[in-house]
Amino acid sequence: MRTSMATVKGPASYFPSIQKKYGRPITEWKKLVRTCPLTKHMELVNWLKSEHGLGHGHANALVAHTLAEDVGR
Repeated sequence: MRTSMATVKGPASYFPSIQKKYGRPITEWKKLVRTCPLTKHMELVNWLKSEHGLGHGHANALVAHTLAEDVGR
């Protein structure tokens, strides 16, 4: 018997590899993004890359997901 699992799509699909590679839970990364004084998407991406050593794709996924969540708050 085959069971179907929901496939995570979009920015959140990067989350398992982000946690594994950088050793912090996603909630911690989102908190860093939210408490950073920068507010623009690319500023935040560049900040994560320069200050925390994230790759572009991982930084972009975190920022995109976090900002999208905050729009609904």
